[in-house]
Amino acid sequence: MSLGDMLSAEISRALGRRIAVGAMRESAGGCIHRTLVLEGGGERWFAKLNAPGALPVFKAEADGLAALASCRAFRVPRPLCCALVDGQACLVMEWLALQPLAADGPARALGDALATLHRVTAAGFGWHCGNFVGATPQDNGAMGDWAAFFANRRLRPQLRRAAARSDCKRLCDRGERLAEVVPALFTDHRPQASLLHGDLWHGNAAQLADGTPVLFDPAVYRGDREADLAMSELFGGFPEAFYAAYREAWPVAVGYEARKTLYNLYHVLNHLNLFGAGYLRQAERMVDSLLAEIRR
Repeated sequence: MSLGDMLSAEISRALGRRIAVGAMRESAGGCIHRTLVLEGGGERWFAKLNAPGALPVFKAEADGLAALASCRAFRVPRPLCCALVDGQACLVMEWLALQPLAADGPARALGDALATLHRVTAAGFGWHCGNFVGATPQDNGAMGDWAAFFANRRLRPQLRRAAARSDCKRLCDRGERLAEVVPALFTDHRPQASLLHGDLWHGNAAQLADGTPVLFDPAVYRGDREADLAMSELFGGFPEAFYAAYREAWPVAVGYEARKTLYNLYHVLNHLNLFGAGYLRQAERMVDSLLAEIRR
């Protein structure tokens, strides 16, 4: 039985009707996983494949996509099925004809939509299961205190990974000192537990031909909405219209600039752990800046 036949069977089960995948072509955009566009009967689907150990990653992604889709503020590729196929982990989802996010109307629409997403709140911080930010496991164990959640579920796990590197002793020592005093950055800030995308950089956003904004590749959890905004400014940022629309819908609180550094430190540490020493000095500068801010 070929890979195409196996994928046809999985998609047929998910849709409740017979599907025959007639063509498969490699797709750009998969830096971690192999990605394919599947075609059959005038329909298309998008598939990600990897080694069998990636199945929990794909299940978490499908869970996150479903959570984002429930907001209905923007389009999300609908997950269809997640299974082991031909000895590989596979996630099949709706195929969307994505275009780069335009700097005007679509960017504004995405800013409005993100504020709508963030207004979906709950009583506590975290998520009902662990998931992944990129290839890194993300602990979402529920907590009622946001500062404690961020210190213990975000900073400390990344610092423990970095401690395995011989060049990170200073970073980890000072990072642990920062984790101990993180509550000092939240004396006047009591965020709601908003539904977050969790990995909101510009590479995880696009639009459809009619300008409808699209989000994908989530690492969802409930946390301070500013964590999504902070991430959106890292690695190139979004068009200014996106930020203007978001702030019109829901202005950020005083002290955001310092908290932005804290939230983005998590992602810089993750990049250090995934991609190496090119992120070490940036992480050290961010830790030093935050410790200096707390001492003021």
